[in-house]
Amino acid sequence: MSDRKAASLAFLANAGWADASRSFLAGDASDRSYDRLRRGTKTAVLMDAPPGKGDDPADFIAIGAHLNRLGLSAPRVLAQDLAQGFLLIEDLGDDVFAGLIAKEPQREVELYAAATDVLTHLQSHPAPKDLPDLSAMDWAKAAAFALDWYRFAVTGNRVDTQPFVATLTRLIQHHADGPRVLILRDYHAENLLWLPERSGTARVGLLDFQLGQMGQPGYDLVSLLQDARRDVSVGIEVEMIQRFRPDMSGDFLTSYAVLGAQRGFRILGIFARLCLVAGKPHYVTLIPRVWQYLQRNLRHPALAPLATICNIQLPEPTPEALERIRAQCGKHPMP
Repeated sequence: MSDRKAASLAFLANAGWADASRSFLAGDASDRSYDRLRRGTKTAVLMDAPPGKGDDPADFIAIGAHLNRLGLSAPRVLAQDLAQGFLLIEDLGDDVFAGLIAKEPQREVELYAAATDVLTHLQSHPAPKDLPDLSAMDWAKAAAFALDWYRFAVTGNRVDTQPFVATLTRLIQHHADGPRVLILRDYHAENLLWLPERSGTARVGLLDFQLGQMGQPGYDLVSLLQDARRDVSVGIEVEMIQRFRPDMSGDFLTSYAVLGAQRGFRILGIFARLCLVAGKPHYVTLIPRVWQYLQRNLRHPALAPLATICNIQLPEPTPEALERIRAQCGKHPMP
């Protein structure tokens, strides 16, 4: 038995769940993993977030408590060992939006409307104090992952990212650098659960929000509607943008496109890095969808300078390009 497994068993024993059955529930792009526990008719979820791996369970507790105070549905914390990186949390069930829509596609608009309303409600309240608040240049540097990792994975060489960073910094400053709100960052259909027994915005269960920070009002909306893991139609995207911002102002649409481009660039780089460094090739299959969203954003006239850089420096994710990325899976140590 591994030391980590033994530590988790000791934690569960102290929490009164020593006799529970245990089954793997989910993992994600980070080092976190989740197990479902069953004890008679009761269930709970064990979050295992190894210390020193980037995610702090204390942040999950703090952001979750804030969400619950607003009447939203984050998992309640039942027991904790922050030093070891273990949380025992409320089990919100299995009705993940992505799976529910796959089974009942006629409910897609209903579920996306509910998720959009959660953002409206969340952003109508002050954020917790002392959250990270990145500058426009910080956001642009994060997007340069597309050059540092995706381009490198396909071409084998690196380029100076400064022109890209400077261009995107200016676009964010001019179009998307206004008042900040709490953003959850990974707000999409695989991190949302349907809770029909609850009412209003509480019907949407929320997961994976521990990296919440200050950000732009359109950021989580982009995350929801330009989902790297599933196709969202342009019709639903437009309908939800209008639900979120009824006036559909040109300023907001420009901001949305800038944020969508920033997020798309960053995800291209992250998915390539997850393959090259972490040995997770399944993320490569998601790259073409991210590319299509990115191209949609870059068609906005305000983003023409960024589109030019993209056309010159970023190769299209052709089948051959994706195979080159897969061929290097797990072969590059983190610099």
